[in-house]
Formats: sequence, C-alpha cells, structure tokens
Amino acid sequence: MPSAAKPADIKALSGARALPALMIVLFHFCTFHHYVPAAAVLGPLITKGYLWVEFFFALSGFILIHVYGARAAEFWHGGAFLPFLKARLARLYPIHLFTLLTMLLLMLALNALAEANGYVSIYRGTDAPMNTWPSFVANLFLVQAWNTVQGLSWNTAAWFISIEFLLCLLFPVYVLLSRGGAWRGVLLIVTGIAWLILLSWNSQIGLDITFRNGMFRGMAGFAIGTGTAMVYRAAIKAGAGTLSEWKHSAAQAVLLVFFVWAIWFSGPAHTRSDMWTALALDAFVLALAFDRGFVARFLSSAAMRKLGEWSYGIYMGQMFWMQFARHLEQRHFPSPQTIVLGMRFDEVIAWAEPLAVLLVCIGWGALLATFIEHPANATLRRLFAQRKLAA
Repeated sequence: MPSAAKPADIKALSGARALPALMIVLFHFCTFHHYVPAAAVLGPLITKGYLWVEFFFALSGFILIHVYGARAAEFWHGGAFLPFLKARLARLYPIHLFTLLTMLLLMLALNALAEANGYVSIYRGTDAPMNTWPSFVANLFLVQAWNTVQGLSWNTAAWFISIEFLLCLLFPVYVLLSRGGAWRGVLLIVTGIAWLILLSWNSQIGLDITFRNGMFRGMAGFAIGTGTAMVYRAAIKAGAGTLSEWKHSAAQAVLLVFFVWAIWFSGPAHTRSDMWTALALDAFVLALAFDRGFVARFLSSAAMRKLGEWSYGIYMGQMFWMQFARHLEQRHFPSPQTIVLGMRFDEVIAWAEPLAVLLVCIGWGALLATFIEHPANATLRRLFAQRKLAA
C-alpha cells in the first residue's frame, strides 16, 4: 500500500497495547505460583488478566481492517493477500522463533545443571511444562493452538500468535465482510459477541480458552474488531471525530465505570461472567480510536506509546523469565522463615518477586523489540521487496 494512502496512525491504540501485555505478565506469574495478590484492589484485576487477550484480538481485527479495508477487492481479485501475509509473518515470526529457541536453550541448560548436581529439573517434575518434540514442531510452524496439541507448550504465550497466524490466513474472508456500512459492522459485532457467549457458556472455564478451541475465541474477537472498524469508518464520515473533547471523555468515563464493575463486581474469574469484562475491553477499541478524551490522551503519551511499541516483546519474552524464576525459587531462594528487612522472606518475596519479574519482562521486551523485532522485520520486508523486483 503506498504510504500516501495509509490511514493515519491512531496514537491511543498504539499506547493501549501496553496495558494488556503488563496485566498478562502479572496474571501468568500469579497463576504459576497459585496465589492471588493480597491487595483487594489488585486481586480481581490480576486474576481476570487472561481476558486482556480479548482486547488484543479485537484490536488486531480493527487495525488490519483500518489499514487494508480499502483494498478489499485486491484480496480476492488482485495480488494483495500474499504481500499481506508476508508482511504479517515478517512482523510476528522473528520474535516467535527467537523466544521458542531461547525456551529450548533454557530447558537444555537447566536439565544439564540438574543432572550435574543431582536434583530434579523444573522440566521433569510433576508440574513440568509440556515440552515435547512433536509440540516443538507444531510451535515452529505456528499451528500449536489449532487443536493439534493437548496442552500449552514451550513458549506458552505463543498460543496467541498461533491464532493470529490463523486469522491472517482467514483475513480475506474478514476483509470481504468489511465491505459494507455501519449496520453490517454492527451485525458482525453482535455475531462475534454471540460466539463468545456460546464459548463461555460451554467451556466450563469461562473465556480462558487457549490451546483447545482458542481459534474460535480468536475468530470471534477478530470479527468484533472487524465490525468495530466498520462502525468507526461510518462514524468518522458522520463527523464523530470532530465531537468535543468532553463528549469523548464522558463516554470513556462511563466505559471505565462499566469496566470496574465487570472486573470487581460481576463475579469470579473463569465463569460465564467473563463476558462482561470482555465486552468492556472490546468497547474500549472504539472509544479510543478517535484519539480524543482523557483516557485516549493518557494512552497517547510518549511513555505509553513506547511501552506499546515494546508490548509484543514483553508478551512473547515473559515465559523465559517465568520459568527461570521457578528455577531460582527451587534452588537459590532462602527458607520462607528467613528474616529479610525485618520481615519473613515469604512476606517480602510475595510482592518483590512479581514486581521484579514485571520490570525484567519490560526490559527484555525492549531489547527484543530493538534488536530482534524491528531489524528482522525490516530485513525480511527488504528481502521480499527485492524478490518481487527480481521476479
């Protein structure tokens, strides 16, 4: 797509990518350690952290239709699909491959240390990750979340990227559906919501659906994002983008109240009540898309946009440090009763360890974005362009 024809960047949505990644890191840490944060304010927010993936799916559908929707016909009658797929893989695959290989190296290193020192590695205990060679191959080809593997494996966070790859393959269908007005967009949103409700009512674990049937969760969220992009397109034509700042702020304030209710008061995690939080997160995509209002202004700040730029690296790099932390806990942490800073070690580590892991994941995500994601993406795009010219 020529640069002159590209839609304007939506700054608030760029910054909004940061929050899901950070919340999912905390959710995974607490899940792996089987505890709920002591703070009453943080507990429900973190225990429902898996629902931030709904925002990612809807955001992905919204952004891709926002960028490529004007070229819908080319995906069926022109040559747009293959360049699109190459561009998406150039964006997604380098960090996926790097983090997959680092997980392999970590397992080999920790297993060798365990054998040399006569203890059981975290990869061979009763609560060991499901790291098998067949699942490694499935991860390598990004099909591990297509109901092909009986559990989360290797870089477990990559189940989401497996679904994103599937959605890329299905994108011509979504972009064809996006050729319509606001009413068709509303119909797509309602269909996606109905699909999510059906999944949440039949899963027995709410919307925490990943390696099994996660692809249907992703398809539903992507449909919601596609419909939202269509509604946004119609709203811009109708002048919604020129509404006063306070009107956008008022709408975002109402949505924040709904989100607070959905997280703290709608019921426990992993139940049918998950739908309320999912609806709030999906609605934020449209509420922020106009780049106006107090929430959008905050997310448009330089710091949030930088975290958003690192968010893919933060999300994909977290499992390396989660599993390394488990090794440290097993072999190097002192007794829980040891006095540290005038407190028992287990009391100190309950807040210090998740904070440390979060900060390390942010730093690691920044490194992955700077030295893996961006350079590899640029290199692959340049190679694809050279091959096209040569052909």
